Amino acid sequence: MVPTVSFIAMGVSALLSVGVPVALYFVVRKSYGKGILPVILGAAGYLLFARVLEQVLHLFVLRPDLDNRTVALMQRPFLYMLYGGLAAGVFEETARLVSFLILKKRCGGFGTALRYGIGHGGMEAAIIGGAAMIRDMALGALLNTLGAEGLAQMSGAFILSNAQDIAATPAATLFLGGAERMLALVIQISLSVIMYYAVYQPRKLWLYPAAIVLHALVDCPAALFQAGVITNVWAVEGIVAAAMVVIAAFAVLLHRRMEANEKRGPLSD
Repeated sequence: MVPTVSFIAMGVSALLSVGVPVALYFVVRKSYGKGILPVILGAAGYLLFARVLEQVLHLFVLRPDLDNRTVALMQRPFLYMLYGGLAAGVFEETARLVSFLILKKRCGGFGTALRYGIGHGGMEAAIIGGAAMIRDMALGALLNTLGAEGLAQMSGAFILSNAQDIAATPAATLFLGGAERMLALVIQISLSVIMYYAVYQPRKLWLYPAAIVLHALVDCPAALFQAGVITNVWAVEGIVAAAMVVIAAFAVLLHRRMEANEKRGPLSD
């Protein structure tokens, strides 16, 4: 049985994953203009590069089993960490590079960077946090309603196993999923700021490989957790939180420096 507190934790996580990006958009819109194109390109860039192109590469490199739980490269945790981090970094930062090259001809200003980050990070949060939590709530409800035998007869052993995993997961861990999405959202917005200046400022293209490295480093703890090297999920989130602070601080300092150097004033938003 899935306890009520677990449903509450999943509901809160889903609400955070979907609601916070929407709220952030309206905050940014109030201060930096109403343009929606960067948000759309951010969401589309994440979907195309991270959810389609990157996943195609994983099928060839990771060669997952049919249940998608075992990959050959997990037997070599360091290589798995290196591959996973660099793959995410290359695909997602390239999505930003392409998107900002498109946006450069149409709109500018710091708000463009923020709105793109909200679109990119918000879509990630909605899929990984929001949709996943809603799915898990539905599975938990089916398990509570039908019981293990009834769910197995209706959906099969694989669905039953997933539902039982949800039932065995502590509520605090389920809530942690929403908190993790908030950390990731800040990281995605910060990386968008970095890539914005890589494209919009002359002689700053070096920020593109820098963003790839930063992105890869953030994903390393999760890869080591999946490979079984790190076994404490709270330790993983602690490392990610520390990485978020570093990346966000770098993005803020970069923005302040670029803003100070732009004697001509900000670009039209």
